[in-house]
Amino acid sequence: MVFSSLTFIYYFLPAVMLLYFFMPAKGRNALILASSLFFYAWGEPVYIVIMILSTAIDYTAGRFIAKYDNDNKKRTVFLVISVVMNISLLMVFKYGSFFIANINSIFNTSINDPKLPLPIGISFYTFQSMSYTIDLYLRNIKVQKSFAGFSAYVTLFPQLVAGPIVRYEHVANEIDRRTVNINKISFGIGKFIKGLAKKVFLANNIGLIWTQVKEMDYTEISAATAWLGILAFAFQIYFDFSGYSDMAVGLGKMLGFNFPKNFVYPYMSKSISEFWRRWHITLGSWFKSYVYIPLGGNKKGAARTIVNTLIVWLLTGFWHGASWNFILWGLYFGILIIIERAGLGKLLRKLPAPVCMLYTFLLVVFGWVLFDTDTLSGGIDYIRAMFGSSGVFIDSTAKYILGTNVFIYLAAVFASTDCFTKAVEKIRIKNPMAVRCAAPAAGIAVLLLCTAYLVNASYNPFLYFRF
Repeated sequence: MVFSSLTFIYYFLPAVMLLYFFMPAKGRNALILASSLFFYAWGEPVYIVIMILSTAIDYTAGRFIAKYDNDNKKRTVFLVISVVMNISLLMVFKYGSFFIANINSIFNTSINDPKLPLPIGISFYTFQSMSYTIDLYLRNIKVQKSFAGFSAYVTLFPQLVAGPIVRYEHVANEIDRRTVNINKISFGIGKFIKGLAKKVFLANNIGLIWTQVKEMDYTEISAATAWLGILAFAFQIYFDFSGYSDMAVGLGKMLGFNFPKNFVYPYMSKSISEFWRRWHITLGSWFKSYVYIPLGGNKKGAARTIVNTLIVWLLTGFWHGASWNFILWGLYFGILIIIERAGLGKLLRKLPAPVCMLYTFLLVVFGWVLFDTDTLSGGIDYIRAMFGSSGVFIDSTAKYILGTNVFIYLAAVFASTDCFTKAVEKIRIKNPMAVRCAAPAAGIAVLLLCTAYLVNASYNPFLYFRF
């Protein structure tokens, strides 16, 4: 799917954009829908049926929810149909094997596991589609009467398979009426190139280190090797996912859509709570709106707030994948947030910012161990290795990794902060014409370098496609 998405972007997107700009406004949704279906079918020719089915059911449910606006019982029935259908798709295709394996293990049964392949992006498009019917039921939005318009929203190819999660209310006004001008196109191109550079130059290169370390025997690696490996993954997942989000926002802007931000320099956070206000923002917003607040949020006492927080974070972990590691990863962050709310947060606000940032980053790094090790025992072994369980602090492997990759680590640290953005802004204020003239040339150069890299690259994963 990675090759498919980049092939589509490089070879088909220019033609799509050209048609889009010269096409009458009424035909643009149809073009987006056709392009999105083609894009998805290119990498997922069979399971495109699942996405179309989900879209059709939610569209129909939405029409009936609007039709029976004065009959709450009927409106509720159609909302339940929509929610149950979307959750059922996730349960069957994403979590079926997990439940079957655990049932067989606990009850000593032998239920056959069909091991259905996971439809690409199912966690993203089901959440998007479901948010529409929920918001319609709550009367937060108006019904979308055009099937092409609603389908274009669900299948928007810029963010279809890896987010950000775009709720209908984010683009409700733009589905039927949106404008495209030179400023939006210019901003969109710049944002897209920025995201592509994150992905190609940073995520891919530093990700190679984690791929090598992850395959080693965790009981034998040195503490330094373990730290260098998981730090590599911490930067890989950030630049991979935020890079794709930037590309999606840029492409959306070129089409006239304003997608929400998904990342705001999360590794500069001074607490775990702040980190999750900066990381995968659209997912956190989704769970807050549709799970945490309906459960009562923090309005029903301290005990209920703790329970609601744990439920949200259990589901957040489970959303990412069907394994106990993901569940524990979610609960890990839920517990940390509860502890911060209980008083640690006040203490952190009194400490120097660098201390708080180090505290946050280290706890996030330990979380990434759970996130990307295959088993719970593997995660525990890896954390033990980080504390020197092998008896070796640094070995030749660690020295080689650091010696050959010191610049990529430094670049990753620098690029994960807002230092570069602030520096450019200062230059822009002092000499706006210089920035305005240099930006296009720099963008073209970066795009050409990224293209040259991708032509010869053998390692080019998109981590969030699996979710």
